[in-house]
Amino acid sequence: MNLFKVFLAEDDEFYGKLLRHHLSLNPDFDVELFTSGGDLFNNLYKRPDVISLDYTLPDMSGAELLRKIKKQYPEIPVIIVSGQEDITTAVNLLKEGAYDYIVKDKDTKDRLWNSIRHIRENAKLKTEIDRLREEVNLKYDFSNIKGSSPAIRSVFKLIEKAAQSNITVSIYGETGTGKELVAKAIHYNSGRKKKPFVAFNIAAIPSELIESELFGHEKGAFTGAISRRIGKFEEADGGTLFLDEIGEMELHLQAKLLRVLQEKEVVRIGSNTPIKIDCRIICATHRDLTEEVKAGKFREDLYYRLLGLPIHLPPLRDRGNDIIILAKHFADEFAKENKMDKVTITPEAQEKLMRYHWPGNVRELKAVIELAVVMSEGGKITESEINFSSSNTIQNFFNEKGTLRDFTNKIIQYYLEKHNFNVLEVAKKLDIGKSTIYRLIKNKEITINK
Repeated sequence: MNLFKVFLAEDDEFYGKLLRHHLSLNPDFDVELFTSGGDLFNNLYKRPDVISLDYTLPDMSGAELLRKIKKQYPEIPVIIVSGQEDITTAVNLLKEGAYDYIVKDKDTKDRLWNSIRHIRENAKLKTEIDRLREEVNLKYDFSNIKGSSPAIRSVFKLIEKAAQSNITVSIYGETGTGKELVAKAIHYNSGRKKKPFVAFNIAAIPSELIESELFGHEKGAFTGAISRRIGKFEEADGGTLFLDEIGEMELHLQAKLLRVLQEKEVVRIGSNTPIKIDCRIICATHRDLTEEVKAGKFREDLYYRLLGLPIHLPPLRDRGNDIIILAKHFADEFAKENKMDKVTITPEAQEKLMRYHWPGNVRELKAVIELAVVMSEGGKITESEINFSSSNTIQNFFNEKGTLRDFTNKIIQYYLEKHNFNVLEVAKKLDIGKSTIYRLIKNKEITINK
């Protein structure tokens, strides 16, 4: 662990040693003491994490040294410790960039300790935020959209072009092909990546609530509007708004959306004040919007406003060996997340995966593989663990309502049937006590036939 480096400048040598001793009681602090401003300044190449300055130094004032530090190293927080209780002096120093102003008294060492501790906590928080932001950027790097087929490589090229500008993007593809993943890849590789990515699924929201969700409302605008609500457009200001299933939007709402896109401003429900917005629009749909326009279900003017750069995602069945690449990725990812040993997919199982039509696309493949990992033995997914009854086993296992206990019982039941109801063998395979299985049998939570 890296120590938190503290520079301490104090002209009173005894008092300085007292402060250094007190701060050094924290094993995470590395405290270096200086008796002059020039000596401290000449050591700034060591890049301290925080500096504590005595206001009165033998070669220069604390205010003068503060200005020199801030000019060359503006990111380093500086605390001023002074014998003066003058409010004007304190305010001026804070205006010039001092993090804190501490008056010398009996509590100085404790106040200095707390001030440095707060700075360190903020630094740790910033580091964590930067790490998470980097993780997000890596997660949605193009390489994390798995595949090498010609169909998906053409998608990569379009994502790269989209990320280089603010052009509106429309993503087309069957359900489960990864439209939101592509939208995030565009956002997190664009100049807007440090601003919000806001996803809004139109099909998941009742039509009477969509206007309020998108544009916001003022307190008292309608029954139930007990407070002001910021809409998705405002939430996404500076970033990206992803409108999923845009083809499900009703015509009267399409007209309001068109006006917002044209004027680049929203008016909250219950207000007459327009609010300027700056967000990139990415929309997605599994429908053919040209057919929807012909049928009068989608406005032609809105269609052309949203078209921008169209990206068509291929169905999984048209992606060839990408099926195996994705299957291995999902197996490794699931095993890692659940602290399980990695598994391999046998050639017979791979062949079975390649023969299937994949009506649920990548989403279905992920569900099939995750269940196969759970059911696998000996570190291998065999043909028997690949189950395509998506309307039955997969849906029941992953999508039905149930508790963790319910799913656990299903797994135990499966292993009992697979191992001819040998309780001792199943207990060993699943690393659970045989008494657990006998208790479930006694309580009729699972069944056994001998």
